[in-house]
Amino acid sequence: MPQDAAKRVCLVIGAGDGVGGALAKAFAQDGFEVVVTRRARHLDQLQALADEIAAAGGKAHAMGVDARSEEETVALFEHIEREIGPLEVVVFNIGANVRFGIRETTARVFTKVWEMACFAGFLAGREAAKVMVPRGRGAIFFTGATASQRGREGFAAFAAAKSGLRAVAQSMARELGPKGIHVAHVICDGSIDGVFSRENIPDLDQRLAENRVLKPADIAESYVALYHQKPSAWTHEMDLRPWSEAW
Repeated sequence: MPQDAAKRVCLVIGAGDGVGGALAKAFAQDGFEVVVTRRARHLDQLQALADEIAAAGGKAHAMGVDARSEEETVALFEHIEREIGPLEVVVFNIGANVRFGIRETTARVFTKVWEMACFAGFLAGREAAKVMVPRGRGAIFFTGATASQRGREGFAAFAAAKSGLRAVAQSMARELGPKGIHVAHVICDGSIDGVFSRENIPDLDQRLAENRVLKPADIAESYVALYHQKPSAWTHEMDLRPWSEAW
């Protein structure tokens, strides 16, 4: 289909009921046509998110994609550019947070976490760069974590993957900034409201009321603000945390 030069498309890789879903809603509210992806087994959940965005007046597409697959990732970007419109923003938001003692961390676990949280981010960033650089504009954002900066006990696999993703983002920012592409790494430092927190933090509602837990909608608002930054004052790394979080 012919592309509308005024159309802005945002791809959120790793969308669910938490930060990814909030990101999709926030960029849709900002006027973007949104594409959300997760593994194919989550397609029903993704479609529900797309339907919610549509009900609010936005446009969204749900696609089941294994972000660790080079073939599927390349095909995803080609499909969006050909059938939906030019990608203006790509957000890589896959977490892969697991906790294993170093003696219990198998090679399979370590490799899988790295594939999900680091290698998949490289693939997304590379394909985003391929379509954005010729246009001389665009934004590529990576979601990081506390583990991006330091490895805690029990999180060797997660820290290795997230710190690796941070290094990929830094390299991309230095290479692509002069070409008009804004690359940013966002560290979400602290517990985030969502299914995991609701199952594991008994006093979550009280913490939310006291702003002691990260709220997905507030996180998403910061990503949209990143997109609207002027090139003379771009942020590469931004950390988001509740006031109560030790750092």
